[in-house]
Amino acid sequence: MKVSPFAGKPAEPSMLVNVPKLITAYYTETPDPSIPEQRISFGTSGHRGSAFQKAFNEWHILAISQAICLYRRQQKIDGPLFLGMDTHALSVPALASALEVLAANGVDVMIAEKDEYTPTPVVSHAILTYNRGRKKGLADGIVITPSHNPPHDGGFKYNPPNGGPAERVVTDWIESKANWLLENGLRGVKRIPVEKALRASTTHRHDYLDAYVSDLGSVIDMDAIGGAKISLGVDPLGGAGVHYWGPIAERYGLNLTVVNDAVDPTFRFMTVDWDGQIRMDPSSPYAMQRLIGLKDRFEIAFACDTDHDRHGVVTRSAGLLPPNHYLAVAIFYLFQHRPKWGKEAAVGKTVVSSQMIDRVTAKLGRKLYEVPVGFKWFVDGLLDGSLGFGGEESAGVSFVRLDGSVWTTDKDGIVPALLAAEITARLGRDPGEIYRELTRQFGEPIYDRVEASATPEQKEALEKLSPEQVRFTDLAGEKIQTLLTHAPGNGAPIGGIKVIAESGWFAARPSGTENIYKIYAESFLGEDHLRHILEEAQTIVNDALAAAPQGSGLASNTNL
Repeated sequence: MKVSPFAGKPAEPSMLVNVPKLITAYYTETPDPSIPEQRISFGTSGHRGSAFQKAFNEWHILAISQAICLYRRQQKIDGPLFLGMDTHALSVPALASALEVLAANGVDVMIAEKDEYTPTPVVSHAILTYNRGRKKGLADGIVITPSHNPPHDGGFKYNPPNGGPAERVVTDWIESKANWLLENGLRGVKRIPVEKALRASTTHRHDYLDAYVSDLGSVIDMDAIGGAKISLGVDPLGGAGVHYWGPIAERYGLNLTVVNDAVDPTFRFMTVDWDGQIRMDPSSPYAMQRLIGLKDRFEIAFACDTDHDRHGVVTRSAGLLPPNHYLAVAIFYLFQHRPKWGKEAAVGKTVVSSQMIDRVTAKLGRKLYEVPVGFKWFVDGLLDGSLGFGGEESAGVSFVRLDGSVWTTDKDGIVPALLAAEITARLGRDPGEIYRELTRQFGEPIYDRVEASATPEQKEALEKLSPEQVRFTDLAGEKIQTLLTHAPGNGAPIGGIKVIAESGWFAARPSGTENIYKIYAESFLGEDHLRHILEEAQTIVNDALAAAPQGSGLASNTNL
């Protein structure tokens, strides 16, 4: 993975998105549904793209919104729809477009007081709070966000009444109907002017912020944090939770400093990510340079991405904790400090997350529930309490309330950030110190993730990798123990392959949201062993990609 010379440095003026041009493209460029890249495509987190590439334009949002209205009608979902957005430039026009369609279809829509930005977990929390105890008239939601993607991107995702990311069968239905509407020139799309939509009797204002903030004490020991008076720093990275942290600090008496409260759709305050792009990724040491530089100022610091569904934790002892490290610490702490959680509540992880989690979970005597990439796989378990925790290596986490009942069924960046403060307050050691203790007990893994470009045809070939295509019997000198194409927890296809030996493993899969593939690898035997695992994994991937039909000619190899 070639790292840009700009990585970790402040964004240059030439890197900043031209917001007026981007908004103009949203309204004036018309997608051609005969071109695959301009069609509506729901990946692991909804439809994403840039207006500059005709991948996220007004037509897309009108079609998706109408398709959601048709889906609601088919499923008899007739409660309110909670509508939220993040701070990306395309989110405001997309919300206006969606509201025009939702109001025209008579949907009761809940939009934020004062047009406030709304984090993804806050929408999930609102859906679940409304639906608690109800059997009919259920609510659902839409979050307009491309997560931590670059400033020129937009995103649009649907959360059904279970509050979490929609399952594939749901998104396939919405995607198909929306593309049909595109192909037919939007005939069948109902819409009214946004001014009329805002005045419609079905459009309501909702105080998302107060409802969420006032309930945080049911999932985090806020009294412990406030009572310890530890110094906390937070960087919202210009995201949807930017105005949430002040009220959190005030309500719970926290010694918390917001180090940056700027909202700027160019995100000019960011340091550049590994590939030279501006990306609001709280797990990236390149994007997090500013907060890492402040680590000695605070006892614990944290950041969240643009829609606040991912977290990054910065400790004095270790700087920015890799997500896998913090997941292991969070699990180790939570299952020993939540006495009301059920004894059968399991630990949920994705197949590409660290095996340190497996070892910690076994020590705790808990069941491990390993699923494919995508937070949707944790939704049912978080809802019924069979999962206490669900986490992804990409820093997406949610866990249940203190009493074991559901909190959110979508990723929540705010709660794991506050958990880092609770851990520090109650144990007198920060999560970096606790992870070091875990490595002394369970070994010290080294983890890496490689990304490279791939055509849609190559991605499809990689998704269909089979055990027969792995011609090795050993992995970096150790006998291969397991070849997985389906997740052990729920038997669902992982969309690629995972190869496991005693001291290391790798997984290869295509991205669900971008034209890239990813190789994840981990070793408990050190850096050289990890390099060997990656080299052998790359050979298998290259063979699969070489056999794929030729598409747009994107590079398929990565220099390790």
